[in-house]
Amino acid sequence: MMSVQPSPVAAMPDDAAAPERLRITEVFLSLQGESLSIGRPTVFVRLTGCPLRCVYCDTAYAFHGGAWRDIDALVDEVVGFGVRHVCVTGGEPLAQKRCLILLRRLCDAGLTVSLETSGALDVSAVDPRVSRVLDIKTPASGEAARNLWSNLPLLTARDQVKFVVCGREDYEWAREVVRTHGLAARCEVLFSPSHGQVDPTALADWIVADRLDVRFQLQLHKLLWNDAQGR
Repeated sequence: MMSVQPSPVAAMPDDAAAPERLRITEVFLSLQGESLSIGRPTVFVRLTGCPLRCVYCDTAYAFHGGAWRDIDALVDEVVGFGVRHVCVTGGEPLAQKRCLILLRRLCDAGLTVSLETSGALDVSAVDPRVSRVLDIKTPASGEAARNLWSNLPLLTARDQVKFVVCGREDYEWAREVVRTHGLAARCEVLFSPSHGQVDPTALADWIVADRLDVRFQLQLHKLLWNDAQGR
């Protein structure tokens, strides 16, 4: 009798074969360079991929590549660093739907978790224990049309909104957004000068002159390490 060999089974893509994996660009320990936890030792989990292309982006290396990682193994690695704070960032982390699983499991592990997101994607399903840091895109970013304004009513005192300001027009636009949406009463609001595009002292002076209820911030990692990857 002629033996019949089984037909070869096509290999499943990594993401389909392992439904609880994420494509990750890097995981590293550094100091938080911005937001309310600035200066704290923090583990950064940088997810790969982003649907936006901001003109000032400093993490374009995360647009492509990366490696598929098991979510449980990621959580174990983060815990192994021995610090309390973890920041899930990108790219745009919410572009990978299973990011929500990672956020939940990091919280379950007892960590203080923040999410850095562009604000172009819906944040309603993010675990309520996470501090959502929305980077609202100003006109000079080239991506202001992508802002998902329905995110703003979802924000609470746990969350933060960040504006990267590239010039006076950006500042005035951001100031109006803060006032129109009552953001200062809803959450912490951060204004950052776009590195190399606007004088930080000028931005500080504009905020003071307008008595604007926001927090001025510089990106600490740029001052310390010149924005080196993995720092």
